[in-house]
Amino acid sequence: MQPLEVGVFLCSTGIYDPFAAVAKLKELGIRACQLPPLPPDFLTEENARKLKAALEKDGITATTQFVGFPDESYADMATVAATVGFLFAEKVPERVAITKKAIEFASTIGVPAVAAHIGFVPEDTSDPAYARLVDVVREICDACAAKGMKFALETGQETAEEMKAFIQAINRPNLGVNFDPANMILYGKDKPVEAVGVLAPWVISCHCKDGEWPVEEGKLGSERPLGQGQVDIPAFVAKLKEIGYTGPLTIEREDGDDRIGDIMRGKALLESLR
Repeated sequence: MQPLEVGVFLCSTGIYDPFAAVAKLKELGIRACQLPPLPPDFLTEENARKLKAALEKDGITATTQFVGFPDESYADMATVAATVGFLFAEKVPERVAITKKAIEFASTIGVPAVAAHIGFVPEDTSDPAYARLVDVVREICDACAAKGMKFALETGQETAEEMKAFIQAINRPNLGVNFDPANMILYGKDKPVEAVGVLAPWVISCHCKDGEWPVEEGKLGSERPLGQGQVDIPAFVAKLKEIGYTGPLTIEREDGDDRIGDIMRGKALLESLR
């Protein structure tokens, strides 16, 4: 891959069969991708070997494996808080087990990092839930480290300063962030370009996604095609270059009626900024 290679988050194609989605990226001339959360029963060694072969055949490098869990929903702020990540003691064992399956799956393919939304990090560091979350993320980091891999926290549900403090509390050298500038806006948390500077030492991957600030209490903001929201994509890419980031610029598009068209227009924009 070239520095700042334009890639795509595989599920952004709207094609949820990973083999068909990889074939679509080949057709579009895209050479890098992030792998989406996959059903737990798909995370087998056999499927990993098949997907590795498909990626190699089509000349596509998978740079991150995302993890998600049954029953998660991003419908609104309250639903995210109630369903996403590792904050729910009764669900932690199952979700950690799924994450470890994803780590094994990614390791077989040769993907260097696993990433996830871990849930809203409690603002009060004395909250027992904060300490539990620290322990869970350390366990996941250690499982990744055993395979020579990194673990990335998806940004946006906390301010950059809160995320920085949490990362420092974890104290694991293989912990980083998948920086999503639009999430900072969609959750109403922070200014994305400035936030890149705060989290610079930990940015190991990124999403190129755009969006608009929330306009209704309790609701997320609106995702927009790349370059049509409030992120300021030229400034975002310039900031990534300023901090020395050379990894892929991975397009994420979660909404819209023309995802492939939005991806290709986003690709052209990013290539003009690279």
